[in-house]
Amino acid sequence: MPISSASKIAEILEQDEAGLLQEWQTELETSELLRRDLIRKGELDQQCIEFLRLLRSAVQHYNLSDVQAPEWSSVRQFLADISRSRVQQGFTPSEVALFVFSFKKPLFDRLRQGVSQQGDLFTDAIASLTTLLDQLGLWTMEVYQKAREETILRQQEELLELSTPVVKLWQGILALPMIGTLDSTRTQIVMESLLQQIVETGAQVVIIDITGVPTVDTLVAQHLLKTVAAARLMGTDCIISGIRPQIAQTIVHLGVDLSAVITKATLADAFAIALKQQGLKVVPKQD
Repeated sequence: MPISSASKIAEILEQDEAGLLQEWQTELETSELLRRDLIRKGELDQQCIEFLRLLRSAVQHYNLSDVQAPEWSSVRQFLADISRSRVQQGFTPSEVALFVFSFKKPLFDRLRQGVSQQGDLFTDAIASLTTLLDQLGLWTMEVYQKAREETILRQQEELLELSTPVVKLWQGILALPMIGTLDSTRTQIVMESLLQQIVETGAQVVIIDITGVPTVDTLVAQHLLKTVAAARLMGTDCIISGIRPQIAQTIVHLGVDLSAVITKATLADAFAIALKQQGLKVVPKQD
């Protein structure tokens, strides 16, 4: 890009910063995409001021074609911070992109007023600014998308942990009620949580209740057996409860061997067996 074109853009940003800022803020405030319910006006105004300051500083290096260059690192970091905060605030992708792309019109208007009569210079400046702001907008969207994926993944992990609680039923007896479909990721979380509780409580018996598991196929059965095997390696016996007639038929049909594991139809039956293994029993209260 010709230096004269870059110099003109830097000059406009330097000399008419206040006017650009005011027009940009007006452009944002009149946009239908602006979420006034998610961000305060004072916060948005401050972000505009800071972005314009960083942009002006970066443009002084006359490199408007590569926003990955070192001189653009502060701008990239600022936009990345905004994108991540927008994820937490609940903005949509279009609402996030508005921050950068809404700056095009005020800046293009200034160029048109200043160099529209200088054909080649005006054309070069418009093309370069379009490339620059498009790159910054795309960078903002990439960071937003990555941050949202990380947030969704973290929420999924938290939900998995919440959906597989390990409950202490009695001294030395734990229960692991399972709800929903078992897969490799969830099984790993279940085993880690269960083994940690076994270490902390010194439990001798664990009841794995699958009443809330809708279906049992070969893969689910394998995951159950892996969990049982991991607990046994810690010296803890396992009982599987919640074996409904349909599940029992499915297990037999699949040829899954659960003969080495105590199975019961209900959690209450499994608890009674666990108490018996501990040398305890439940008796009616005497008047």
